[in-house]
Amino acid sequence: MASTHRAPIEEHPDLMELRARHDRAAATPRAQMIEALAVLTGLYLAASPWIVGFSGFTTLAVTNLIAGIAYTLLLGGLGNSYERTHSMAWAAAAIGIWTCVAPWVVAGDVARTRSITSNLIAGVIATLLALAAASAARDRTGNRRGPGARDRSMAGDR
Repeated sequence: MASTHRAPIEEHPDLMELRARHDRAAATPRAQMIEALAVLTGLYLAASPWIVGFSGFTTLAVTNLIAGIAYTLLLGGLGNSYERTHSMAWAAAAIGIWTCVAPWVVAGDVARTRSITSNLIAGVIATLLALAAASAARDRTGNRRGPGARDRSMAGDR
């Protein structure tokens, strides 16, 4: 009976290539700029009820505080652990969309010009930054490269 030795998954060549690609993507100035702007957007969103002056609308104020903290946590670690956080950018995009519609959805009469304007601007910026973070995994040609991309390209060389 022959036994085969299996290397740990951490040593799989495709996984090592994927990690190296994520490290390269996180080290780019574009990724660093997206992370910095995302952190600032999340902090603004969390503090916007007090900055803009609609903290009296408690439901929207609490909603913005929670959404801003969550957004900052989701995209704040992009540079340090891109491998794990780039997929969370889709959740951050959902938070951005929620921010846009929150003045009309949360309970109470909170739809005022200041709150609507602030949430729409912050929500659109948050959504665009999250989509930019999610798309950072694409290579320069715009093709998504998965773990088996190396094997597929080598198969065409035969």
